[in-house]
Amino acid sequence: MLLHLPFPSNSATSFRLFSCLHRSPENASAGAAAAAAGNSSPDHPVLRTHNSKSTSLLRRHLSPQAPEPSPIPNQLDIPPQDRIELLETSLSAKRRPQFPGSIYAGSPSDADGGASSRPPLRTLFRDGTDGDGGGDVGDEEMIVRAIEIRRKVTAEILKEAMRKGKFGITYIDNLVERVPAFIDWVMIEAAAMKRLPEFVESSFNVRAKAVVQDSNFVPLIRWLKHNSLSYPQIGKLICMSRGNLESIRQFAEWLKSTNVKGRFVGVALMKAGDNILERGTDELDEMVQYLEDNGVRREWMGYVVSRSPQLLSYSMEEVKSRVAFYLDMGMNENDFGTMVFDYPKALGHFTMEEMNQKVHYLKEFGLNIEEVGKLLAFKPQLMSCSIDDRWKPLVKYLYYLGISRDGMRRMLVIKPMISCLDLEKVIAPKVLFFRDIGIRDDAIGKMLVKFPPLLTYSLYKKIRPVVCSFYS
Repeated sequence: MLLHLPFPSNSATSFRLFSCLHRSPENASAGAAAAAAGNSSPDHPVLRTHNSKSTSLLRRHLSPQAPEPSPIPNQLDIPPQDRIELLETSLSAKRRPQFPGSIYAGSPSDADGGASSRPPLRTLFRDGTDGDGGGDVGDEEMIVRAIEIRRKVTAEILKEAMRKGKFGITYIDNLVERVPAFIDWVMIEAAAMKRLPEFVESSFNVRAKAVVQDSNFVPLIRWLKHNSLSYPQIGKLICMSRGNLESIRQFAEWLKSTNVKGRFVGVALMKAGDNILERGTDELDEMVQYLEDNGVRREWMGYVVSRSPQLLSYSMEEVKSRVAFYLDMGMNENDFGTMVFDYPKALGHFTMEEMNQKVHYLKEFGLNIEEVGKLLAFKPQLMSCSIDDRWKPLVKYLYYLGISRDGMRRMLVIKPMISCLDLEKVIAPKVLFFRDIGIRDDAIGKMLVKFPPLLTYSLYKKIRPVVCSFYS
């Protein structure tokens, strides 16, 4: 390409400056010849051969500078499904494998958790609405979806922390599935940490990891597992703590101080009530001291608490009313203490309404309140018997055998264990055996009234062998 350039003889410096813009070996000789021609004939224009690169550079230099176009905002019309996938890619903790040179290639192990390489979320929205013009409905759906993704991210952070603690893969998956309330708590705390100056520029992953580390999540799990708690029990306790994981360790240590041992620590933690972790140890110590003052020995306390942990969920006034319920029947401290040790559920397992109903039913046999108290002190398991399922069918069956109310009263006082026996499996087979050997029903009733322990003997190990020995 030839360009006609007017070049005066007195501007050699300008010519040399332009020649330096692009010089190639093939046109070096041509440039020298043109320079010589220019020096010999200054009135004629200089002809110079240019390649494509130098020509484009020259034209750009000589053309007027046009203003650069303003950048167009990256507002993309993305379908809703693709938008959700991009949102999940932006919020998820693990990046999908991408080919080299990908636009959003990044790793969650980066200093910012890969946030610098993620697509900006503002490119997914246009004027605060979705692609279909859904308005607030689309925004609400996207927010719900974002929260679900945050839950998944937080769950992965918990799993990563447990993997560093050398827990098994199956154990990690099973435990994390049982702590949804704790995952939500970590999300809320991580969001609140954004207000702190040291976490203003931090990503969600960094803040969530800080929350998990400060809560001592992994050391607590290891400690509870060492104390024979299964992962369902650990998961329920973590959800009950509402983020205050240290309260679990404090309550477990208190249980050990009251002689609760082995797997019963986990049983007491699980059955003590949902509000047990919110109570202070001072109130629990006051309750233990009150029971000790009323006949329950200190060395018995671990057995009582482990067999009836619901007692710990009651207030001090409730405990006092339950203790007074038995003491008002004429029990002394010794009888009350041995009754609680013999059957701890009699004190803390049943409601006050159930306890009053059973006492009133026992009084219908002609017993006064002191006799009922002695009966319960001797056999507190009577409190576990159902009136409709156990006592009423037994009374009806004994009535058909010709036993009056006074006879039932005698049987109850002499052998109260009869009221706890199963009618169909224990009592009825023995009565049928007596019928088979020729004893009438009224005679069977009189025999049982005179010797109530007969119903407590084994049919095949004691009653039948003795009867067969007489026949032989």
